[in-house]
Amino acid sequence: MEKAKVYFTDLNTAANQSLTDKLRLLLERAGMLDMPIAGKMTAIKLHFGEPGNLAFLRHQYAKTVADTLKQMGARPFLTDCNTLYPGMRRNALDHLDAAYLNGFSPLQTGCQVIIADGLLGTDFVSVPVDGEYCSHAMIGRAIVDAEAIISLTHFKCHEGTGIGGTLKNLGMGCGSTAGKRDMHNDGKPIVDEDACVGCGMCIKQCGSDAITLIKTEKGRKARIDQDKCSGCERCVGACYKQGAIGGADGGPDMLSCKISEYALAVVKDKPCFHISLAIDISPFCDCYAKNDPAVLPNIGMFASFDPVALDTACAQAALKTQPLPESMLAHAKHHTGDHFHDLHPTTDWRVGVEHAQKIGLGTMEYELIKV
Repeated sequence: MEKAKVYFTDLNTAANQSLTDKLRLLLERAGMLDMPIAGKMTAIKLHFGEPGNLAFLRHQYAKTVADTLKQMGARPFLTDCNTLYPGMRRNALDHLDAAYLNGFSPLQTGCQVIIADGLLGTDFVSVPVDGEYCSHAMIGRAIVDAEAIISLTHFKCHEGTGIGGTLKNLGMGCGSTAGKRDMHNDGKPIVDEDACVGCGMCIKQCGSDAITLIKTEKGRKARIDQDKCSGCERCVGACYKQGAIGGADGGPDMLSCKISEYALAVVKDKPCFHISLAIDISPFCDCYAKNDPAVLPNIGMFASFDPVALDTACAQAALKTQPLPESMLAHAKHHTGDHFHDLHPTTDWRVGVEHAQKIGLGTMEYELIKV
């Protein structure tokens, strides 16, 4: 397989140029404007951000993509699927409120917002994958019905997969509630009772009522009911400072592979294009109702027709930077040069992209073209 082309622009602007101008130029140079999608209903898949979190992408980037698609004659809409865990994005009504609160309304972006898996996350299509880990992928119906897919991703770190990039935006993000449970169910976290201080923060983040505090000889300790647990790993992030909760052996790797297979189900047989902004690189997913400061400096904007090359390029660019002083990464216990593993030691970001390459979703070999 020949190298994929990944286009990149930094965040430096001239006196008469804005960041959205640079994004528009990036889309043009990377070839998005040549896509044959006139008249096609085109999903812009992004993360609306949990209210309280300020690391998610600003709505102006989504508007730039939507305006460009409309100029191409496409019929764009913004979309995401509902979540497994507590928050404002667990059903479509609250999810829309969250999107509008964070600036993703038709008034501000110029296109409609559709929650892809319906009111309660039950509106999905079972798409055949015949993968190594998934025979079918349960994808939000609006994603399946869309005639073209544009992914707009906030590249960041992630407690379950090492990186939160394009594959995760497509695979986990387009999975229905049942699909998310399917991806997570082999990676159920476990508690190290010696490290647990019984604070109960994990209980507040659990969407499955799977965690309780029990009395032991060492004091109150968290315990996870593995039968109730969906494996969403929100508790892992909640317990970051204590480090008492971690993924089960092999869980993060299996999660990453399933996400890649779901991503393949989303994009196969459709015109697709992918954009990833490596800015405000936060230590955790944008699904939390808060965010820690960025752990790495802003890098720039990337775009490609190949989601595997895009994630690889973003990750490798991030690995060339130094942790920001006083950030969570700067205070990590180990510094091996792999920032994502240093921050979340049970993860290996390469597993997902390597599996995606193996199943034919794209290639990790790329040519980086600066715009």
